[in-house]
Amino acid sequence: MYADYAIGIDLGTSNSALSITSLAEGDQIESVEILQQISPQGYESYQTLPSFLYLFTPQEQQQAPRLPWQQEEPQWSIGRYAHEHGAKTTDRLVCSAKSWLCHSGIDPQQPLLPWQSALKDRLVSPFAAQVAYLRHLHQALLHHLAKTGRKTDLSAASITLTVPASFDEIARILTADAAQLAGWGEVTLLEEQQAAFYAWLDRHQDSWRDQVQCGDLILVCDVGGGTADFSLIAVAEKDGELTLERVSVGKHLLLGGDNMDLALAYALKAQLEAAGHKLDNQQFASLVHGSRLGKEALFADPQRQDYPLSLTGRGASLMARTITTTLTRALLEQVILDGFLAHTSIEQPPQNSPQMGLQEFGLPYVQDPVLTRHLGEFLVNSATNASANPLWAQRLDAQFYSSGNRRWLRPTAVLFNGGIFKAAPIRQRIFDVLHQFNAGAPLRQLHGEQLDLAVAHGAAVHARQLARGEGIRIKAGTARSYYIGIESSMPAIPGFCPPLKALCVIPQGMEEGSEATLPDQEFGLMTGQSVHFRFFSSTTRSGDTTGDWVEDASVLEETSSLCLTLPANDSQQGQMIPVQLRAHINALGILELWMQHSHSEQRWKIEFNVRGTS
Repeated sequence: MYADYAIGIDLGTSNSALSITSLAEGDQIESVEILQQISPQGYESYQTLPSFLYLFTPQEQQQAPRLPWQQEEPQWSIGRYAHEHGAKTTDRLVCSAKSWLCHSGIDPQQPLLPWQSALKDRLVSPFAAQVAYLRHLHQALLHHLAKTGRKTDLSAASITLTVPASFDEIARILTADAAQLAGWGEVTLLEEQQAAFYAWLDRHQDSWRDQVQCGDLILVCDVGGGTADFSLIAVAEKDGELTLERVSVGKHLLLGGDNMDLALAYALKAQLEAAGHKLDNQQFASLVHGSRLGKEALFADPQRQDYPLSLTGRGASLMARTITTTLTRALLEQVILDGFLAHTSIEQPPQNSPQMGLQEFGLPYVQDPVLTRHLGEFLVNSATNASANPLWAQRLDAQFYSSGNRRWLRPTAVLFNGGIFKAAPIRQRIFDVLHQFNAGAPLRQLHGEQLDLAVAHGAAVHARQLARGEGIRIKAGTARSYYIGIESSMPAIPGFCPPLKALCVIPQGMEEGSEATLPDQEFGLMTGQSVHFRFFSSTTRSGDTTGDWVEDASVLEETSSLCLTLPANDSQQGQMIPVQLRAHINALGILELWMQHSHSEQRWKIEFNVRGTS
């Protein structure tokens, strides 16, 4: 069936957005107005949907307004009201579900949010929260289309849903599953940083070729409310045409605009407490909200020197009910520019302070809040990764630079994405630090628009390209190389475990729909009893190819493990079966590892990292 629409979904940590276009020639991509609750009794449409879910009390549930698609009393609110009202009652506020989805220390399908809430019978899982956000976006889009008199059948639509480049395969698969449950059907996953670049390409149409050239290395610097992600895209040439290839991705850093707002609020709280005002939780939540508004207002107006804030007090008198303070430009620049975005040398890696033996369990927030140090570390790691690939090492030779014992890649251009970069001083500070990292090498900024909507826009561009089968594509494939642990074959020695080696089954950059086989290697597979599989990955070993061995698996990142019993017939029960391995990536980017019996047609499958047997 021919697709009528191309749809892009930005399922963000702090804010989500939708873009859509008809596939008719010449139709523009539009941002969808998303209907959401904004007050105890009202709702309104905005172009972004805050990714927050507030669990109603029984009384709130009865009084809450029903959105047009809700037939029963809603159990929760999603969006602006959830964010603002829930900040006063954090025990009922689900936030950062996306970050919990890729947390290796928890089962993302178990109900555990709001984290540490006393509402034990009301908790939702990170996966269920993502389903709820996606379902709200789906219903809001149908409502938007019906309201504007357009066809509302999306069964044949081409849909692209974005994920961070740093997401592991577990989080990717769960995101695709959430979209399926939410009513979107089968979606194509795309890295958010690539989507931002697709949006830039679309806005500049044919003129983009005049702004970049062969040999360019473009840094996509993506910082949202709660996370920071970096990617490098190389510009090359083939048959006289420019080509694009993603060559490196960074770690998923829990560091963004929300951290900045919180830091400003704590600085103001210290001033208020020094003046004799002790704030309760609700007042502090209001202070965080006011700090965000003040930050945006002061950065938007370079001439303005302060922003007044008023908090509701706890006393009975009129005077006691109001507490006032002021966010000054001096404090703003001290906390944000000199704190989070400090001028730093690339030779200074992120600082990890000694940790206590016991810590409160939660999200793995970064210990060092200096974002510019993490950016420098990304460029260093990218050099390690590119050096391991002979093709990239040759192609990017001009962009390598060394100083002391550090070697890094120097980007020639930077594209900013994310709401915090609406502030010109923040863009300028990051640019200045990158220019310092470049040690005199040229650097320019690629100017985009609508920094908080670019990912959804770029996702729609990608969906349109897939539907039409045309347009320039960023060559990417897997952001990591993947390995399976193999136990060494050796005589039994008391008290000694055989060393664990790792075998590369998916090289970095392997594209969807392709497969890799190891025809010349045979392995022993135990069937009919419980066995343990361990999986590893790396973002810095781009030179490894399918079948390469890593003698010491400890140099890799262990992504997950699973215990399962592979089915066996009577003659195979408890026997070691000779098998050959074949790895496949399907159209959704899900990794499948097939184990083929060497002497028959029998085979077993593991959907990599997650699912168990087929």
